[in-house]
Amino acid sequence: MQWRRRHCCPIKVTCTVKRSAFRTHVVALLFLALLFTFLLFFSHQDRLPGRSGARENPLAYTIRGFRSPKGEVNQSSSLRGLWKDSGYVPPKPLLNLSSQQAEGAAVEPGGGGARMGVMGLGDSMSSNNSLQKEMGVGGTLSAEPYPYILNEPFKCRDSTPFLILLIAAEPRQTDARNAIRQTWGNESVAMGLGFVRLFMLGKGKSSDTFLQSSIEEESRLYHDIIQQDYKDTYYNLTIKTLMGMNWVATYCPHVSYVMKTDSDMFVNTEYLIQKLLKPEMPPKQRYFTGYLMRGYAPNRNKDSKWYMPPELYASERYPIFCSGTGYVFSGDMAQLIYQASLSIRRLHLEDVYVGICLAKLRIDPAPPPNEFLFNHWRVSYSSCKYSHLITSHQFHPNELIKYWNHLQSNKHNACINMAKEKNSRYRHRKFHAERSQ
Repeated sequence: MQWRRRHCCPIKVTCTVKRSAFRTHVVALLFLALLFTFLLFFSHQDRLPGRSGARENPLAYTIRGFRSPKGEVNQSSSLRGLWKDSGYVPPKPLLNLSSQQAEGAAVEPGGGGARMGVMGLGDSMSSNNSLQKEMGVGGTLSAEPYPYILNEPFKCRDSTPFLILLIAAEPRQTDARNAIRQTWGNESVAMGLGFVRLFMLGKGKSSDTFLQSSIEEESRLYHDIIQQDYKDTYYNLTIKTLMGMNWVATYCPHVSYVMKTDSDMFVNTEYLIQKLLKPEMPPKQRYFTGYLMRGYAPNRNKDSKWYMPPELYASERYPIFCSGTGYVFSGDMAQLIYQASLSIRRLHLEDVYVGICLAKLRIDPAPPPNEFLFNHWRVSYSSCKYSHLITSHQFHPNELIKYWNHLQSNKHNACINMAKEKNSRYRHRKFHAERSQ
């Protein structure tokens, strides 16, 4: 008995230690499993990193993405899916909508039932039947799916222009079009070079016959409107831009340069021509530039204006593209981009879509000589700054006329006047500082 009692205690302690170690291992494994689940859950959440500051705008904040080591692989596979040689395959979730479902619901992949969420995008794409109308025989995109309501086919009949301005405008924006005609879209800014201004329009509400009549009268007066038979909505901006590309390729293929921009922009056309395009030099080929957008990710938030469904674009980030507020390209690019678009399914984000076409063509957008030339935000006005930029965003027609006229009267000595003004303010402050001593 003494021997048993003497050895019983160590055996009991050893068992206790083993049970304690086992419990510790189990707890550690459970903790690691919970940690892995936690990380896995949050890695799949929508990430919308952005930076605040003067350059930020809703588009940049909404679609700016994160760089991923798998990005290149995913991007390549996603792009291959967009431009399969076998033809365009329309995605079921956004195209197979009945008119009742189109009023606010999108169909689940596979066609089983409806779900709320794809507001705006599903409604616009389905009710307009835009993508369906572009489909030709055999499931391929039609080269000219929309007939012209208004056209200007003879703009380049007598001479080849140096620059064409393709300006995306809405049917109701008469004031904006008139302001552009008086300012940066006026032929006088081209300084004797061939110059064509074209406003690109879709169709307004079919019930508004007075609006269409006024647009047709405006067209007869100025001969600077092209319009096709598709609904003029935000989600059809890609169609509108491709309409302009196809117009250039068809009616003015030998133009030196083209700029696509919007109706709420300030464009320093003179600086664009003289400092960037340099008419004294031979025209460039396969050239595309603007404000470069690198490493941007698709927005997966269904409530966002810039929502991009994974069914339409599966990659974690977009290829490099230029902000749609204003980009410039050589004349040969119009046909190249339009031809490339015929094998790429339509995406509603116009500037992203053009970037995808460039990626298929293996053409990288060129950075502008100065990163502050193209601005997709509103730049605070000064005649010095505006005499050395090409674009600034978010201008009301009255503001556009006001600042344009001021710039024209001060452009030759804009920065000299600013330096004098700063020196004057400095001397004024110095004088008052000395008097107060």
